[in-house]
Amino acid sequence: MAARVLLVEDEPSIAEIVEFALASEGFGVTWRTLARDAEAVLSADAHDLLILDIGLPDGSGLELLKRIRRDSDMPVLILSARNAELDRVLGLELGADDYVGKPFSPRELAARVKAILKRSARTRAIAAESAASEPADSSGFEVDEMRATIRFRNRPLDLTRYEYLILKTLLNQPERVFSRAQLMDRVWPDPAASFERSVDTHIKTLRAKLREIEPRFDPIRTHRGLGYSIRVMDQS
Repeated sequence: MAARVLLVEDEPSIAEIVEFALASEGFGVTWRTLARDAEAVLSADAHDLLILDIGLPDGSGLELLKRIRRDSDMPVLILSARNAELDRVLGLELGADDYVGKPFSPRELAARVKAILKRSARTRAIAAESAASEPADSSGFEVDEMRATIRFRNRPLDLTRYEYLILKTLLNQPERVFSRAQLMDRVWPDPAASFERSVDTHIKTLRAKLREIEPRFDPIRTHRGLGYSIRVMDQS
């Protein structure tokens, strides 16, 4: 079955180029010009990938990306005329899988879409294998793979996509020390597109959310020069 792509782009001339390039590669494309219309489409029907412009008539594409990342790990490629390094870094840090600047090569865009979908399929396969062989069962935590949620001390954690995946990776193998590079390989669809300091940032926010529930317990250990691990809660 052909992969389904949702394109959110307010310039018809660019949308036509993207649609033609992707249709030529066998992808099914749905085109919307507004953020609210894109959200309605995603609520009604699943898509395999989102191509998102940053500047939309009814709001910021980055704000739409943040809302999507609250409960979805659908691959996202940003297509934008904003080519400054800050815009690229911000888009990737908010959860985009790739960032393509305008003007762009239609053939390269199609190749990037195929590469993202391939990485996404590989990541899902690894996660499924990990879930089957390494059940996450660290005392004090409950992982719901189907809903992509984690509870701590019987309370749900409000986690971003990357926070969830980092914590789940640590919980799958309590006490094991994961280097930043290893966490990025397991969590980021394209580790080369981000930075190792991103791991530190997400660990910091994870710790803050855990402290809101249990201020005196910090299960995530920092191993200087090595990485991070998680310890089982002491029930005594």
